[in-house]
Amino acid sequence: MNGADTAWIIVATALVLFMTLPGLALFYGGLVRARNVLSVFMHCYAIACLMSVLWFAFGYSIAFGDGGAYWGGLGKAFLSGIDADTLSGTLPEVLFFAFQMTFAIITPALIVGAYVERIGFGFVLLFSALWMLLCYAPVTHWIWGGGFLADGGIFGETGVKDFAGGIVVHETAGLAALLIAVFLGPRKDAKHPPHNPGYVFIGAAMLWVGWFGFNGGSQLAADGGAAMALTVTHISAATASLTWAIWEKIKFGKASLVGMVTGTIAGLASITPASGFVGPIEALIIGAVAGVLCQEAVNLIRNTLKIDDTLDVFAVHGVGGIFGTIMIAAFGAGSWAAQLGSLVIVGVFTTIVTVVLIFVVKAITPLRVDAEAEHNGLDISAHGERAYDHSS
Repeated sequence: MNGADTAWIIVATALVLFMTLPGLALFYGGLVRARNVLSVFMHCYAIACLMSVLWFAFGYSIAFGDGGAYWGGLGKAFLSGIDADTLSGTLPEVLFFAFQMTFAIITPALIVGAYVERIGFGFVLLFSALWMLLCYAPVTHWIWGGGFLADGGIFGETGVKDFAGGIVVHETAGLAALLIAVFLGPRKDAKHPPHNPGYVFIGAAMLWVGWFGFNGGSQLAADGGAAMALTVTHISAATASLTWAIWEKIKFGKASLVGMVTGTIAGLASITPASGFVGPIEALIIGAVAGVLCQEAVNLIRNTLKIDDTLDVFAVHGVGGIFGTIMIAAFGAGSWAAQLGSLVIVGVFTTIVTVVLIFVVKAITPLRVDAEAEHNGLDISAHGERAYDHSS
């Protein structure tokens, strides 16, 4: 065990949890109507709790067990055979488990943005549980757990390069979000401004800080590689924020706060897969393109395709993660076959699993709330609470 590596990953684990609670919750919560903000908080919080238990029970074993090329097996279920002295590289394995648990929390939590304001709470819990175990965990095994897309797999000695989750996190969550949005259909009244842009700003700022643990921690060591991953993450985020705002000003005459901080998230998602393989100049390029590319993806999905992916999960996370994964090959840090092939394989798998789960889960619990509940807001109809007391 290396003490410095262990100390850094303890910090990184806290930072990645901080991304979901409260970062993502505030970012998403501020973007919805006042009558739905608590439901967004509830979705993020409940998913964090449920994924933690399921990751401990089965998810970690499926992702990082020794089962084979496609499935980790259940040999490490409930952390079987793992104690405080068991090592994973230079880290206590129980710490590696905890660090990866925070990724298993935020990935299904990202999907929340696609279905807010109209989805059944029971569906959220059951779908998220099954999707994490049957989609996220196997893909994690394929790429990070020594599976068939990793080094020595179907793409030869140099397998797919995905440093912190362009494919594992952002492509899978983005595609699942888009598919749920299609099956749900649009909100009854989709055109309304964010109820609290201040929440959006605070949440985005927390995500930016937390992302240092997300990408820097993925080095799994306290060394120069972690420092470089942290640095390129920051540069990409800053650059994408600026290019989003500039492009918005050119197109609409004003640069908005919500737009600029959405650009931040686009830059962060785009650098995530590449953060361990590129330098500052490449990060500047990735961020500069991401701010415009993801903004145009929002326009395509929302206005051209008329899909109500409420908070633009696919356009920002999905497109950003896919773009960053491709840029690894473009900059010569990975093979085109491995990068593109893995995107296609994981994309097809995610689509099939997500669609099957949507049909299975909605046969058990309603996918969408009724019109009255949607009109009154999910805070009252699903949880019996209001975020704001306007009578006082």
